[in-house]
Amino acid sequence: MKKMFPKLFEPGQIGTLRVKNRLVKAPQTTGLSNKDGTVTQRLVDHYTHLADGGAGLVIVEYAYIDDIASKSCHCQVGISSHEHIAGLGWLADSIKNHGAKAGIQIEHCGRQRFLGPPMKSASAIPWPMLYDQFHAIPEELTIDEIQVLIEAFGDAAKRAVDAGFDLVEIHAAHGYLITNFLSPFTNKRGDWYGGSRENRFRFLGQVVENCRRKVGPDFPLTVRLSGTDYEPDGMTIEDTIYYAKELEKLGIDAFHISGGDHHTMIHQVSPMAMPVCYNVWAAEAVKKEVHVPVMASGSITLPQYAEDILEQGKADFITLGRPMWADNEWVKKAMEDRPEDIRPCIRCNEGCLQRSSFLGRTVMCAVNPVLGFEEDLAVKPAETKKKVVIAGGGPAGMEAARVLKLKGHDVTIYEMRKLGGYLHEASAPEFKEDIRHLIDYQIHQIEKLEIPVVSEELTPEMVKAGGYDVVISAVGAEPVIPAVPGIDGKNVINALAILDRHPEIGKKVVVVGGGMIGTETAIDLAEKGHEVTIVEMKDAIMADCAVTDVIAYYEKIGRNRIAVIPGLRVTEVTEQGVRGVNDRTGRRTELPADSVVIAVGLKPRHAFYDTLAGEPNLEVYEIGDCVKAGKILDAFHTAYKTAVRI
Repeated sequence: MKKMFPKLFEPGQIGTLRVKNRLVKAPQTTGLSNKDGTVTQRLVDHYTHLADGGAGLVIVEYAYIDDIASKSCHCQVGISSHEHIAGLGWLADSIKNHGAKAGIQIEHCGRQRFLGPPMKSASAIPWPMLYDQFHAIPEELTIDEIQVLIEAFGDAAKRAVDAGFDLVEIHAAHGYLITNFLSPFTNKRGDWYGGSRENRFRFLGQVVENCRRKVGPDFPLTVRLSGTDYEPDGMTIEDTIYYAKELEKLGIDAFHISGGDHHTMIHQVSPMAMPVCYNVWAAEAVKKEVHVPVMASGSITLPQYAEDILEQGKADFITLGRPMWADNEWVKKAMEDRPEDIRPCIRCNEGCLQRSSFLGRTVMCAVNPVLGFEEDLAVKPAETKKKVVIAGGGPAGMEAARVLKLKGHDVTIYEMRKLGGYLHEASAPEFKEDIRHLIDYQIHQIEKLEIPVVSEELTPEMVKAGGYDVVISAVGAEPVIPAVPGIDGKNVINALAILDRHPEIGKKVVVVGGGMIGTETAIDLAEKGHEVTIVEMKDAIMADCAVTDVIAYYEKIGRNRIAVIPGLRVTEVTEQGVRGVNDRTGRRTELPADSVVIAVGLKPRHAFYDTLAGEPNLEVYEIGDCVKAGKILDAFHTAYKTAVRI
């Protein structure tokens, strides 16, 4: 019988390393190490589960190479001293014991250091985000410091060999130190490490030579490169191809190609507003010019995308970062021809990038609450089977039902509308395809597990008469309606109604509310040809959005010429539009509009829970938006963490 994804499961070769398939877990920071960079049980559990999922090669997240300025963030993995080797050996052995080859990425963070001074770089060119917040400017490395770092990279690579890793990847992408040398945007040096393309390459070339000398001629050594850093007058694909050719001469065994840096992070960790397979073009360009394997990365969320890349000869291996966090069995399910069972990454960046990089917390995934707690939150059979009813079939209700069924409980869902709840409205804009994949996945799980769904409203009286042991309220939230004159006018419509029913909307539109719902609705309308203005009471729109969404949505706002007016409180809606006032300045504004869209937030529905709370012999819980109106992450996490303990 022909397999769905034959190319993905052909064995591959990286130098002397035989890999059982073409799927690689990409390195991503987790924040699961100790503060001194040593390995923890949680880190081992995390990578053990990833290896169990079937990847041919698992590359451990970036490890800092010295104790001076290479460490980027708290609880980052360290490889800066011999004291790290024992724990790293534990980690490497655990990965290999579960069927995967084990690699590790080594790096120096350069100007992208969240920990404060000292901050070192090729030149004193700051990362704008840190400069804006802390006026942080990196120090330009001296020639002597560069020589010390070259040795430090080589020593770190040798420690990886001593720890038992099968492969070392040198991180030369994403705006870290080596990229600071490679890109003319961040390299303004006047010595032999700056200026020409050949000079900008010299530091990386010497790092590779040092690593190769210390690990030996046959040990697999790879380099991660950005196809471009997407910076003005920055590193181009022509630069990257030149670097790759020179590295091949130095004995590099494979290239891992991505793109962007932390300043242009929507090109590095692309959100759902960006196209899938975003940087594959760069991998293809490099592959045409080198004779060693090339790994493609970046928003390759579905197996069919990965299979097509290999089939079309654009790359030799596929690296999966966020998709394997969303489902550690991504590879296994693809191998078993079960792509519909893969929990899809929705590229929201809420739990991963936002938490680990900007909040300094351990990694989390919006749709996979187990991530980082692989042992603590594992689903285990219930000691006593219970009869459970769930009010609401949105994302929280469906996730709770799935977990409860896996635990062995008798579960029924009551849903008045259709399974998916407000996810249907959230997925309405054309660029929200990732959410549509999530809806399909959740509904398939309900059908596969044969969980009954009753298409009517569940009332407290029905619960009391149904002989249930447990009731879970997942009835969600409802739109907030501001108390302003004219809010019930014929030209006024709620944003959720627009996304759900696509009613007739006038040419000129004012969207009241600049949160995620308001902003996405405004973009969706503008892309359909409407003239749109967003008004927001706060000083800025998208205060509740992940950084990558803010960047991507502002690009769409600019491209679609959407007007944004922050600091304006709407005081009245008229047939001609809206009136508002800036409470700080007292300035009043009138905005003409054919249609006024209200998107000022949601409020939880507590009534169902409150009616049943305290009922004898009945466990009552509430999950999702009816606890607090939130995001997909909140829905999945409250649902899973409630259901797993029942």
